[in-house]
Amino acid sequence: MDKTVLIAEDEGRMRELISDYLKREGLNIIEASDGEEALEKFNNEHIDLIILDIMMPKLDGFSVCRTIRKTSNVYIIILTAKEEEYDKLLGYELGADDYVTKPFSPKVLVAKTKALLKRTDETISTIEGVTEIKGVSVNELSHSVTVDGEEIDLSPKEYDLLLYLMKNKGIVLSRDSLLNKVWGFDYFGDLRTVDTHIKRLRQKLQNKSDIISTVRGSGYKLE
Repeated sequence: MDKTVLIAEDEGRMRELISDYLKREGLNIIEASDGEEALEKFNNEHIDLIILDIMMPKLDGFSVCRTIRKTSNVYIIILTAKEEEYDKLLGYELGADDYVTKPFSPKVLVAKTKALLKRTDETISTIEGVTEIKGVSVNELSHSVTVDGEEIDLSPKEYDLLLYLMKNKGIVLSRDSLLNKVWGFDYFGDLRTVDTHIKRLRQKLQNKSDIISTVRGSGYKLE
């Protein structure tokens, strides 16, 4: 498995432990001891997945996650000693893909890491501006969408919404973030606008409608 994992953890022993286990799986490891170093390493290296501790000096993990999600869909596993439900919800809200609470089994963390990395080789492909997931294909050059080879008619916003969901496959996206990204920060409409467009989009996707799932209390995710 020729993949690179960034371990952002301020505790040296914990970083070394995680690194040793992941190296046994043939993974390349890059380490960072604080939030600022994590962002620097991420911006200068090719990273496939980040194991991100929350309580770090200079910049906490939530801030790092928020910054990375502005430009990248790289897989992120949040690592923390906190157990409050709020912290988990915030992590998912910011776009984390999974969550591990200390103390944890290194084998569990390895399993979660391998499961996420496996996704990169599965159902999504982008060739010459065409993104396809499970029979749903979006052509960014022609702005056309097909379901199992048959073109469907989407409004401009439905198209933008579907494309953004596909580009962020597996990530829980809040209604606020969808409203901001698809409609723009200067749009003052109701959050129900997102729900309405999701409903219409599902109807038009017909038997592929289940690729868009509702995450109660959080938003939507394209499976």
